[in-house]
This record gives sequence, C-alpha cells and structure tokens, in this order.
Amino acid sequence: MCPNLTAGVRVVERSRLYLDGAMTAMTEEEYRDLMARSVADPDGFWGEAAGQIDWFHPPRQVLDGSDPPFYRWYPDGTLNVCYNALDRHVIKGRADQTALVYDSPVTGTQRSYTYAELLDQVARFAGVLRDLGVTKGDRVVIYLPMIPEAVIAMLACARIGAVHSVVFGGFAPAELAARIEDAQPVVVVSASCGIEPTRVVPYKPMLDEALRRSGHQPDHVVIIQREQEPAELGERDLDWAELMHPDAVAPAGCVPVAATDPLYVLYTSGTTGKPKGIVRDSGGYAVALRWSMTNLYDVQPGEAWFCGSDVGWVVGHSYIVYAPLLTGATTILYEGKPVGTPDAGAFWRLLSEHGAVAMFTAPTAIRAIKKLDPAGDLVGQHDLSAFRTLFLAGERLDPDTWQWASDALGVPVIDNWWQTETGWPIVMNPVGLLQLPIKPGSASLPVPGYDVRVLDERGEEVGADTEGAICIRLPMPPGTLPTLWQDDERYVASYLSTFEGYYLTGDGGYVDADGYVFVMGRTDDVLNVAGHRLSTGSLEEALAGHPAVAECAVIGVTDPLKGQVPRALVVLKAGAATDGEGATEALRDELVARVRSEVGAVAALRRVDIVEALPKTRSGKILRKTMRELADGRTPQVPSTIEDVAVLEALRDVLKDGSGTS
Repeated sequence: MCPNLTAGVRVVERSRLYLDGAMTAMTEEEYRDLMARSVADPDGFWGEAAGQIDWFHPPRQVLDGSDPPFYRWYPDGTLNVCYNALDRHVIKGRADQTALVYDSPVTGTQRSYTYAELLDQVARFAGVLRDLGVTKGDRVVIYLPMIPEAVIAMLACARIGAVHSVVFGGFAPAELAARIEDAQPVVVVSASCGIEPTRVVPYKPMLDEALRRSGHQPDHVVIIQREQEPAELGERDLDWAELMHPDAVAPAGCVPVAATDPLYVLYTSGTTGKPKGIVRDSGGYAVALRWSMTNLYDVQPGEAWFCGSDVGWVVGHSYIVYAPLLTGATTILYEGKPVGTPDAGAFWRLLSEHGAVAMFTAPTAIRAIKKLDPAGDLVGQHDLSAFRTLFLAGERLDPDTWQWASDALGVPVIDNWWQTETGWPIVMNPVGLLQLPIKPGSASLPVPGYDVRVLDERGEEVGADTEGAICIRLPMPPGTLPTLWQDDERYVASYLSTFEGYYLTGDGGYVDADGYVFVMGRTDDVLNVAGHRLSTGSLEEALAGHPAVAECAVIGVTDPLKGQVPRALVVLKAGAATDGEGATEALRDELVARVRSEVGAVAALRRVDIVEALPKTRSGKILRKTMRELADGRTPQVPSTIEDVAVLEALRDVLKDGSGTS
C-alpha cells in the first residue's frame, strides 16, 4: 500500500477527491480548473494519482526535468506492474472475481480466469521464463493470436522485470525479423497457428523464416500448440504445455523495478523502413492507466469491460491488459471479428453475455457493422441493460458514424484521440468525472496532463477554428513515451525537433472557441488545392453524411494545374447498391454536390469511385498515403500492418486508370 508521497506534494482538496474516486460528478468549470492545475502543477497532480498504485519504495520525486527533452516520472520509486495488476487484488479480496474472459467464436470456446487463477498461470510462466535464463531487463518477443496465453506472457514478463515486445500473430517474416533483430530477445513466445473466420494461418513457418532472416537468434522458442494445426517442433523449440505443468516449474515472485525501467517496447512502422520501438516505462504507465480507467472511461473495480482491439496494438496493451487489471475490473479478450463471426451482432452478443458496462473499439468496426446492419436491427436481439458507454478511437470518428451508433445503442458514444506514442488518451470526454457536451467530430477537451496547442508553420499558436499542426507542450504526462528503444537521437528527430519545446503529433486540426479539439487527419493528408489548404476530414465528413455511404476516404492526387485535387473512394451500405451505370452516375453527382454544398466549390471534388472496401491497417486506419501514391503512379511501400492485401490489390487498377468503379 502506498503511503502519502511527500508533504510538499499537494492538490486542491476537491481535486484529490476525484483522483481517489470518492466523488462521481464535477461541473465543467471544475473540470477545466482540474485540467489547468494538472499542467501548472504536474508534481502535485500526478503525485496524488500515484497513490492509486502500490509501490515497494514510494517515489520522493514525481517529475525529473533535469535533462530536457528527456523527462522521467517517479525516478526514485520502485514497483512491479504485475503485482499491481494481479497480486494486490488477490491479497485485498478479489481472488475469486473474474479477471479475464476469453471468448473465441472462431474456435467455439469460452474460458474465464479468476484473479487467483490468472495469477497462478502468470507466476508459473514467469517461472518458466526465469528457468530459461530470462532476467530483469532482458527482452521477450511475443508473437501470438488473441488467446489468454498472450496476456499471461505479457504479465509474466512484467513479473520478473523482463521487457516484452508483442508482435501481431501472423505478421510477415520480414517484419517479424526486423523486430527480433532490434529487440534482441532471449526468448520468443509463439503459437502453432492463428485462426481467422475462413482459414487457419500457420505461424510456425513464418516464425522460422523470420529467424532465418534475423541477425539475432533467441536462446529458446516457446510454442503453444493449437489443435487446429499443431506445429512440428525443432531443436530449440519448447512446448508451452509441457513447460507449464505444475511438476515442471516453480512459480516466480515479483521483481522490483525502477519506475523508469521499461515495461515493454511496441514497434510502429517507421518512415525510413526501420520500425520505431516505442518505449513504455513502468511507473508512469501504471499511474496513468489506473487513473484513466476510472476517471476517463468510468469503469470501476469489479465491473466488466470489452476492448475490441488486439494485443499487438497499443490499445490492446493499455485497455485489454493493463488498465482494466490495474483497476481490478474484468477484461474480455475476443478472438473474432466485429462482423462475420458469425454476423454483425457479434459485439452486442459479447456485451450481453458478459455483462460489460462499456466497450472500446475503432470507428472502422462500427462502420463495418453499419454497412451490414444499416438499421441496427441486431442490437435489439441482445440484452444491453448493463451497457452504458461506447468509446471509439483509432481512426477519425465522422459525425455520421457517431450518430448511427448513438441512435442504434441509445448510450453516449465517446470519441477519444491518442497515439501509440502516448499510450493513453490525449483528448477525450472524461465521463468518469463528468460528461461534457458532445460535439460530433471532436474528441472533446484535452485530458489532464496534456497541454495541447495548434501551431502554424512558424511554430506560433493559431487562433480558434484555425487549422494547423496539433502539438503537445513538454513535458507530457506519465505513461507517454520517454524515448525510442536504444535511439534517443531518432526520438528527438522524429517528434521533438520541428517545434522546440513541443511534441509533434503528426496530426492536423483545430481548437474551437470552447477549447474542443477537432482532429482532421494526418498532416500529410492535408490537400493543397490551388493554394487552399483542405483537410481530408472535412471532405469525408460531408460524404459520410449521405444516407447511402457506409464509409469513405478522400485522398489528394497530383494535378498539373491546381497542385492537388481531391479524389473520393466510397463504400456503400448494404442494400444501397446502385442498379446500372445511370444510377451510379446519379449517386456520384449527389456526392459531388454534397461536398460542394458543405465544404465549398474550392474543394474541387470531381472524382468519386464506388468501391467494395477500403484498405486498412489491422487497427482500422485507412491507408490514404498508400492509395495516394498509387493514384499518382508511384509504387508505394505497403505497410506491414495491412489487414487484407487483396483489398488494396482490387483498388490498384481503379486508382491508376480512372474507371470510377470496382
């Protein structure tokens, strides 16, 4: 149990009550005051928040700013994140509460783990890693599908102070090899296969090929054999089930680590071809996620929560694994899709069966559901009486999708904006403290700890409703990246060198007169049409409001006269398919007219392609840059995170030849 931190760390009394979860409602004025204090007095604010974490040695210093731009949180504190996620809940009476629900429609199985059962599994696999020679600071690469062993392996690493690096199961060998080479793991944990709705994906051959390509070789490879396609094991391969037999391993205890020690490295695609290893520290991350789960997402200890992401993404790390378990909630791990396993009501079935009070997923998942069930009929087939909030992030939430979800579910639909680098929300409607008025198209106000500014090309702050580069004034709050893995220089060059004293998010947008942040898209997605700067988000917002449109993307293509012109790709809702070329042309004309009416003639949209699907990453981000390069006649480097290469292949000719349909 963490005592009060230091006598010098104070927050206004009313704010302390919110940080400790003792109050349930704020006024908007009080919340804005809380935001201001978090920026003006980060030591006081985050010192109090650290009281929600159990420390072996409580920190006496909250923020170390002695070496800017390298800021460190709780530099003299020690803790163990696994202890905070599991042991302390068992000790304090939650041993028999469900910690993890595994729901897998692709295999037809469900399994639940109490906090005591999950702790037993984690402690045993931590013992396995220890016996395989993994020590504090060593890396372990985890290459697994959405199965409980992925969560167990992550927490086992945290338990012994090892650094985990999760790579999507099914990632291509070249990308996996690059991550293995950079992280240099002592052990790789994988499975024999992954299971998709229509096929089984063998993982072991891809892992073997990655290791053949890699300049680094792990000492051991641990394989989870799945009955759908067991793998043939080689000399250094070890069977998970054999290693985990109670007679084969003694459980491992928690190893104290410094708050500044890395908990994990999560790779994102880099512009130079080399992936960027986002470092997440232990103490700041634990404090931020525990604070966010209750105060931002309004999920209390003992409640069930579903995050429809993947542990290969930051959302999965933060809100499938760490935040709910640090809170003492029940987290749902889903091996399936929002549609097709078996239908567009899959998420509603999950919420109903497991009594989830809230769900967090990507707007693209809701758009996929909306496409197949435009009237929302499947919602009514499930008892959602416990469900109270839908949270969306990962891709811009257009107002039409927000409206559809709001109408279909009858609960608040809350946008939140953040990045792999930050680890938790930058901008969000903090429903655990109060629900601010919702403005469709905005994720609301910056959350405490983030000093968000919009800057022009000279680095000067712009006025209300003026678009520019969205930046965060340093220092950023706990839980955000302190650097890149073994590459401080690249960290500064990538994020901190454009505007001195600011973190560059790479997103563009504006802040309105009420302080609401509108993120309009990546800064490289801003169109320059005859000298007029237009965000793709504003054009997409106009298109998405058409009743026939399920989802859409706008890209800027090179034009010899205007520099760039916009081009739209539109996916229609089920039942909205057009019959004949005349009807298709009429729909295109309607969409062009709609953009002209809502954005203005300066948008110069003339080209609308009706397509079957849009190419996306596995997290739901639409590959606008890749499509733009194809339309310009270039050969793009296709991101390794692409969900379905076939979708992009189907668009190649459309983007190149201008036929207008696919």
